[in-house]
Amino acid sequence: MEGAMYRTPRLALTALAASLLLSGCIASTAASLVTAPVRMAGKGVDMMTTSQSEADEKRGRNMRKQEERLGKLQRNYERHNRDCMDGDREACEQARLDYGEIQNLRANWP
Repeated sequence: MEGAMYRTPRLALTALAASLLLSGCIASTAASLVTAPVRMAGKGVDMMTTSQSEADEKRGRNMRKQEERLGKLQRNYERHNRDCMDGDREACEQARLDYGEIQNLRANWP
């Protein structure tokens, strides 16, 4: 009987310690479950909206592309204009087309 008496308090202490340890685990799991919908909604909103820095980067990329296009058109216009001055009628027509496209691009400049 003496062995049984020592086992009962030991068993009770072990059960108490296990319940305290598991209650923290259960509480953190419950907290995770409660906040999960809020976190998911926040991530969805972040994915759906464009930040100001992302918008600025996109605008910068578009401006660089337009500048590159304008530079290429101007080089082509100058080359076609030189050829036109040398008597190449086809180059004159191409120079007029290049000039028109340059004017269009400048009119739509951001």
